[in-house]
Amino acid sequence: MTTSGHARRDRDRLPGRPPGLAAVPGLARACHPGPTAAVTVLVTALAAAAGRDAAGCGLVAAAVLAGQLSIGWCNDAVDAGRDVAAGRTGKPVADGTVSVRAVWTAAAAALALCVPLSLASGLAAGAVHLAGVAAAWAYDLRLKATVLSWLPYAVGFGSLPPFVTLGLPGRPWPAWWAVLAAALLGCGAHLANVLPDIPADLATGVRGWPQRIGAARVRALIPVPLLLATGLLVFGPPGPPGAGGWAALVGAGAFALGGLLLGGRSPKAPFAAAVAVAAVAVVLLLARGTGIAVADARVDGSYGLGGGSDDIQAAGRLVHRDAGGPEALKAFLLVSKDMNL
Repeated sequence: MTTSGHARRDRDRLPGRPPGLAAVPGLARACHPGPTAAVTVLVTALAAAAGRDAAGCGLVAAAVLAGQLSIGWCNDAVDAGRDVAAGRTGKPVADGTVSVRAVWTAAAAALALCVPLSLASGLAAGAVHLAGVAAAWAYDLRLKATVLSWLPYAVGFGSLPPFVTLGLPGRPWPAWWAVLAAALLGCGAHLANVLPDIPADLATGVRGWPQRIGAARVRALIPVPLLLATGLLVFGPPGPPGAGGWAALVGAGAFALGGLLLGGRSPKAPFAAAVAVAAVAVVLLLARGTGIAVADARVDGSYGLGGGSDDIQAAGRLVHRDAGGPEALKAFLLVSKDMNL
């Protein structure tokens, strides 16, 4: 059974709206607007704190938005048949608000737009971001129904810090703890996102990692990768954590615990808690000056991003000034001169 004919009939019944515009409300709902907006805003804020200028932040926002739109639309197009079988009337493709063809077209267009927007930040940065988007498409098309369903989330989220840093002068790689923390946040988001749909997924043959271990175990596991991620962001950088780091860790723990306790009452609570913990992690990065790339400390107390060029050294001084002093930079910007960037 297909939904495209039903969708066209419903669309044609909408009065006073040109046929091309009738699909817009359905497309807006099918793109998973909440997660799409959250990821776009958080990564753009990370880019701004890392030292990208206004134009660079705009490119990051546009690339991430295009990638997230393509992922959301691909997901709903692939799942259309299963959504109908599961009776998910809230899905615009399943309830006939928009056709499968329109969603596939939108997904392809967004993906095509994502390529030049990503590469506009540089070849290395663009390649990393596109690899993350490709991982998300692999999840939608195949891996969501396998035991490796967590892997695209880890790769996709883990690609975001290098996408930001590789667009900076000198193209520095991010610190290991920033990449690992982002990957862990992705794993937590996967668990929280799947939890409400586990019964329907099992009924339609989707057996990813969360579906295999069951709803009760998923609900208990969700806080684990989120808290590990926050712990890495607090304790991973050199030096002891400050008051802000401890406060972030306590806040993340409170959100994670709240999601765990409220998960039995509201299936959306764990996902909301996952978004809140991710926000805490980003706020922590912003408060510390967002050093997700390595800089070397020199004998005279100055900091640089390696490579010796004037623009790279200027970038190091800029981040040093805005981060609030040597300790903030030391914690977040440690790029070794020996790295071939």
